[in-house]
Amino acid sequence: MRLSTRIALVAGTVVPLLLVASGWVLVTLVSKDLRAQADQRLAARAQSVAVAARGVLRATLHDRPRAEQARQRKLFTSALDVGVRLTGPGGTVMDGPQPTAPVPLPEAGTRPSTVRSQGQSWRVLAVPVNGGGPEARGMLWLFSPDTAREAQLGLVRRRVLTVALLAAPLAGGIGWLLAARAARPLRRLQQRAGGLDPHTGAARLEHTPTGITEVDDLARTLQTFLTRYDEQAARTVEALASARSFSAAASHELRTPLMSMQTNLDILEAFQDLDAADRAETVHDLRHEHARLLGLLVMLRALAQGDLVEAESFEVIDLAELADEAAADLRRRYPAADVVVDSSPGLTLHGWRPGLRSMLDNLLTNALVHGRSAGTGAYAALSLRPADEGASPGIVLRVDDHGPGVPPQHREEVFRRFHRRPDSPGSGLGLTLVAQQAALHRAELRLLDGPGGRGARFQVTFPAEWSGHPRQPALPAHRDWLADPADLDRPANAADLNRPANPADLDRPAAPADRPQGFHKEHP
Repeated sequence: MRLSTRIALVAGTVVPLLLVASGWVLVTLVSKDLRAQADQRLAARAQSVAVAARGVLRATLHDRPRAEQARQRKLFTSALDVGVRLTGPGGTVMDGPQPTAPVPLPEAGTRPSTVRSQGQSWRVLAVPVNGGGPEARGMLWLFSPDTAREAQLGLVRRRVLTVALLAAPLAGGIGWLLAARAARPLRRLQQRAGGLDPHTGAARLEHTPTGITEVDDLARTLQTFLTRYDEQAARTVEALASARSFSAAASHELRTPLMSMQTNLDILEAFQDLDAADRAETVHDLRHEHARLLGLLVMLRALAQGDLVEAESFEVIDLAELADEAAADLRRRYPAADVVVDSSPGLTLHGWRPGLRSMLDNLLTNALVHGRSAGTGAYAALSLRPADEGASPGIVLRVDDHGPGVPPQHREEVFRRFHRRPDSPGSGLGLTLVAQQAALHRAELRLLDGPGGRGARFQVTFPAEWSGHPRQPALPAHRDWLADPADLDRPANAADLNRPANPADLDRPAAPADRPQGFHKEHP
C-alpha cells in the first residue's frame, strides 16, 4: 500500500474521530451552560413565587377561603412556565408542568436537582415557605422540564455527526493529495536508487536537496551506504586479485625449486649406492630448496597481509623497543654478525606491528647478507632519530651496511618483486616488503650511499601525523604490492566478485621484470 493511501486512510479515520470527540466535549459544555441558565431562571422565579406561596399559607391559616382562592390564582400566575407544588397545613396545591406519577422529591436546598419520571427529566428546586407561624409552614417545589434543553442538545449531536461523516471522505481526499505531493521527492529518490546497478560500475546516487529533512537524511544515508559498499567491493576485488596473484606467483616461482627437488629425489631413488659425499651434497641441495620454498611462501603471505590489512589493526608502537627486539633476534640467528642499534627513547608510531617488524627484519637481514665486502664481517647499524631541525617533524629510521653499495641507476630495481642477484639466497621479496610497509605508513623510502661513501643506507622517514598520533590517519586507498597491476586497472565493481579466475593466470608470472612494482603511489 502506498504511503499516500495510508495517510489518506489515517486522515479519513482520525479527522472524523477528532470531530466526534470535539463534538462530545462541545455537547457536554453546552449541556452544562443550558442547565446553568435553566437553574438561574428557576432560582429567580422561586423568589416571586415564594411571596405568593406565603400569602396562600396565611390565608389558609386564617380560614379565609375567598382570599385563599385569590392567593392561589396569584401563585399560579407568578409561576408562568414552571410547575409549582405547594404543601402546607391545608393540603397540596399544584399547577403547571410537573411529574404526574408520585416520585420522591428533594428536600429544601440552595441548588436545583434532577428528577426523572416516565422517561422525562425535570429540574426541581425545593424552597421552604413560612406563612407567619409554626402552623403556617410549608414546602414549595418548582419544576422546570428539560425538554427544550434535550432538543437543543440533540440538534447539536446530529450536526456534529453530520459534519464528521462529511469530513471523512473530504479529509481522506485532501490527505491523499497532500501526501502524494509530499512523497514526490521520496518517489524520485526511489527511482534514482532503483536505477543503480552495481554490476555495471560504481554505484553513485545523485540527489538534489529537497528541503524535506527526512528525504534528505535518507538520501545521505543511502549515499553513505553505497560509498561503503563500493569501498568494500573494491577491497574484495583487491583481495581476489591478491589471491590470484598469490597463486600465480607461487606457481611461477615455486616451479624451479620444486623441479630441482624432484631431480634430487630421483637421484637419491635411482642411485641407492651413491657415495657419502654426493649423497650429502644432494641432501644439502634439498634442504636449500626447501628453505627457499618456505621463505618464498612466508614472503608472499606477508605481502598479501600488507595488501589487505585494515585500519583496525593499527596501534601505538614504541619503535625503539621494536627495533631492539628485531636486533636481538638477528643476533641469535647470526652470532658472528655485528649488529648495532642506536635509538632515541620515546619514539612512538601509530602503525601495524607485524608490518613494521617485517620491515626491520628485512632491512637488517639485507644489510648482513648483501652488505658485506671482501675482508669484512657481517655488519648492520640501525639508528632511530627524530627528524632533523628545519625538516618536517617525524621519525627517521636508517640502516647502514659495509657492502659495495648500490649504483644510483639500479636503486629503483632492488624494490621490484622477485628481483635478486644470481647468488642471492633470498626470495627477492624482502625489500619489496620494506617498500610496501613504507607506502602503507605513508613514509618516504630512500636508498642512499652509506656514511663516508661506504656501503648503502636505507632511510625511512615517517611523517609527523603517524608519530605518536592518537588518531589513525587514512591508509592508502589501493595497495597492489602482491596483485598484478593489470588486475587492478579494471573497474572495481561487484561484477568482478562473481567472475571465476582464469586458469591461464595461474601460469603467468606475477610481476615481470619489464613492469616494476611501484611504491609511494596510489591509483586515482
